[in-house]
Amino acid sequence: MSRYTGPSWKLSRRLGISLSGTGKEIARRPYAPGQHGPNSRGKKSEYGMQMTEKQKLRHMYGMNERQFVNTFIKAGKIREGKHGVNFMILLEQRLDNVVYQLGLATTRRQARQLVNHGHILVDGKRVDIPSYQVAVGQVISVREKSKDLVIIKEALEAAVGRPAYVSFDEEKLEGSLTRLPDREELSQEVDESYIVEFYNKKL
Repeated sequence: MSRYTGPSWKLSRRLGISLSGTGKEIARRPYAPGQHGPNSRGKKSEYGMQMTEKQKLRHMYGMNERQFVNTFIKAGKIREGKHGVNFMILLEQRLDNVVYQLGLATTRRQARQLVNHGHILVDGKRVDIPSYQVAVGQVISVREKSKDLVIIKEALEAAVGRPAYVSFDEEKLEGSLTRLPDREELSQEVDESYIVEFYNKKL
């Protein structure tokens, strides 16, 4: 299954979660799209709830199904901690997500484009793979030639705060993951236990 490239606001409303992180999609129309509008969300089966939680998390990070499953399997091989929590932490360590959390982009989709186009450095070396796993302590910075990009300047101006597990130097335009996040610091709108149940039946 390929990565979703359709209207992100419609998808946000269908899943009942702000995929952009701004909350604007839900605030404007807090119901699913379609002619039935507010009445289109009936009671879901257990499978339906599992599927919804999976789709929420997958689309939040902008991943295709294969990438998502591979990361889930990788999380299952981590001996310490819960499978679902480890899975969410691995997603949070993606380079495009760290770029987003540092405030260098206003959305994860925009952060992914910055990485793809070679604007981002990891420990001084260009990395253009959005799924690259950032380790604690690695320095994420903007390439010298890219520091005047309008989208980066606008993102920094719009940034209102950063997670406690990242640090950022606005003068140098560089930051890092200072530690792995706790579950309480990750999305409270996703119930990862449903995702674990979903894949335990599939894999």
